[in-house]
Amino acid sequence: MRHARVWWIPSVLLVCAVASPPAAALNEFGIEGMGVVSTPHSEVRASVSPDGRRIVWGSDRPGGPGGRDLWQATLVDGRWQNPEPLPINSAAKDYDPMFSGDGRWLYFFSDRPGGLGGEDLYRAAVRPDGGYGPAENLGPGVNTPGREWAPAPSRDGRHLLFASDGRGGAGRQDLWIARWDGKAFVDPRPAPGINTAADEFDATWLGDGRAIVFTRSDDVNEKPVRLYVAQCDGKRYGEAVPLGLSFNTAEGFTYGPVIDWNKPGEMLLNGMAKAPKAGKQDIYRIAAPAVTGKDGCVGAAETKAWAR
Repeated sequence: MRHARVWWIPSVLLVCAVASPPAAALNEFGIEGMGVVSTPHSEVRASVSPDGRRIVWGSDRPGGPGGRDLWQATLVDGRWQNPEPLPINSAAKDYDPMFSGDGRWLYFFSDRPGGLGGEDLYRAAVRPDGGYGPAENLGPGVNTPGREWAPAPSRDGRHLLFASDGRGGAGRQDLWIARWDGKAFVDPRPAPGINTAADEFDATWLGDGRAIVFTRSDDVNEKPVRLYVAQCDGKRYGEAVPLGLSFNTAEGFTYGPVIDWNKPGEMLLNGMAKAPKAGKQDIYRIAAPAVTGKDGCVGAAETKAWAR
């Protein structure tokens, strides 16, 4: 039987399993912003700004213009407070936010009018005063007539990891990596070693691409979704293993991983733990999985391949 240690830090209850082998060990986890970020509604894919002063996530709570909107809370006295919908929301769906590593941009997807397909990738400038610039479509370099989800910029901004069902690939939703050419993200290539006939989506890089955490489902519209971890062998990501987390089960619904730029040893995700619990889908914080992989799946190796 596992024994658990439980202790409090501001806004988060942490639970850590001990005396378990690494492959099966449970990461400590705690609910993020009880009653503010995590509520009785469904909260999806949260991202903390690199300065740690704001958190943005997707929610179906009332109060936004589209019913599924981007919400933000700010850090006050060590706790997330003052939740409000972002001004860049539309009457359509706006979800899957992630800040850039330098904090200058907020990436997300939307099915607002004027895009190239069902759901497109966008970004908005983060202004020094805390506001946001207008939403900018990322263009045909990444967007298709299909659906693009969960944009995840690399720390240096040179690559963008995202999901798409509009580029062919191995299955329905697949993971792709695009490069920045100085003006736009272009020339997406499949994330090496990851894609299958199932749906792969919602991903975040660890260790600047030496490992990856992503979601896989036999059918995202009807079947459970589960988080997996894969390490880079220098050329491709190896065997994907389920993320060690008590509620990340084969029957569960756990997704939306995002590395915390402010605390790179930690990661946010959304799921349905038995406790602590606030609503349908809550935001949780866990210790990021250990990175044992090599460079080569993202970055210089790919850039040379693209250049040929």
